[in-house]
Amino acid sequence: MSQYREIAIKCLQDEAKAVLSLVPLLDDNFDAVVDLILHCKGKVILTGVGKSGHIGAKIAATLSSTGTPAFYINPLDVFHGDLGVMTPDDVVLAISNSGQTDELLRFVPSLIERGIPLVGMTGNPDSLLAKNATYHINVYVSQEACPLNLAPTSSTTATLAMGDALACALMEARHFKERDFARFHPGGTLGRRLLVRAQDVMRTDDLPVIDPQMRLGEAIIKISIGKLGLAVAVVNGKVAGLITDGDIRRATERLQERFFNVPVSEVMTSSPVCVSPEMKIGAILSLLNERQIHAVLVVDKDKHLLGVVDNFRCMM
Repeated sequence: MSQYREIAIKCLQDEAKAVLSLVPLLDDNFDAVVDLILHCKGKVILTGVGKSGHIGAKIAATLSSTGTPAFYINPLDVFHGDLGVMTPDDVVLAISNSGQTDELLRFVPSLIERGIPLVGMTGNPDSLLAKNATYHINVYVSQEACPLNLAPTSSTTATLAMGDALACALMEARHFKERDFARFHPGGTLGRRLLVRAQDVMRTDDLPVIDPQMRLGEAIIKISIGKLGLAVAVVNGKVAGLITDGDIRRATERLQERFFNVPVSEVMTSSPVCVSPEMKIGAILSLLNERQIHAVLVVDKDKHLLGVVDNFRCMM
């Protein structure tokens, strides 16, 4: 094994240990912070300097996407007018590994004076930030993963993990579900799966519709022209069955020279999988995987064919 990989392995192991070392540090303060944020009428404002600031920005983004309105503010901007954005309805979460960061400590008195709740997240419970915070979350790590034990590595990873733990606890407390997550991610894959319906993506034009008594020799042509790998058997405007490429192959092997003159009704699936136009794409994908099929028929309450949704349509 190369020296570089050995260093990487040690770094990952050290950071993993640092994260796990936070478990025994969880106490009543963590519960109190969750309750504080849960009942916050304003927003959660994250702040921190340097690497802690970057971690704070990520935690703010995670909170915002999981039901807790939050944003990050640079403590240097606070001294130049941005203190006005903070109100007693908000919660300020200040991150500092040492808990002694001057840029943070300088505006703590203003928060206390205005009655704005302050959560300190530090690696030093005896620090000024920890002692003057409304609640303190301890993210102490014994050493950095950095070979020099200087660059913020294990400490920032641990802080980020604690932020995720906070977000997860809040999600549970808010009964936050996939549908809620999708509302905050409308442009993402998950948002699409949970919001887009069958009627939004189904193919409706030039559907390969056939009569169940049509001969298989003709049905092959219909399936080929339709370019969906299937044809839908319809009687009196209602879905009566489905025949696919797979059905055709199996019928060819079984019927051999009789194949071309056998009616579709003898080989079609008489109870094809049908869905309502309101079914979400996520549910359809699950159905396709579960049944190991590549398409479903979209029908109304009277089983009139409205369209077809296949794997390709689900990805559009």
